[in-house]
Amino acid sequence: MSKPNVVFLCVHNAGRSQMALGFFETIAGDRATAWSGGSAPKDAVNPVAVEVMAEKGIDIAGRTPQRWTVEGLREADVIVTMGCGDECPFIPGKRYLDWPLDDPAGLPADAVRPIRDEIERRVRALVAELLPD
Repeated sequence: MSKPNVVFLCVHNAGRSQMALGFFETIAGDRATAWSGGSAPKDAVNPVAVEVMAEKGIDIAGRTPQRWTVEGLREADVIVTMGCGDECPFIPGKRYLDWPLDDPAGLPADAVRPIRDEIERRVRALVAELLPD
């Protein structure tokens, strides 16, 4: 069986999708592959997202927001969308999960921590489903 391939999408690829990718890579390890993208990527990852992820021991500081590609999405087994609405791509035949999460852009760390924690909860559930022991 091949490794599951998951894609995390949000508009700016600077907060939610980057945090989800950080958690997924940490939890799944080399048992699965993942990447993240956005429809209108920012120039840098949200520094508050970097800060709150560091509190969990996960370093996303060196990441660069990127645009999703149709080719990359075609390779995915699961596409997780986070607040991109109509800007999210649709690839027929792919499994989609929509995680309606607040955008951490412009929020202080105290407001981003609950978003981070909900992302962690959802990523843990997804990894448990895709990679049962």
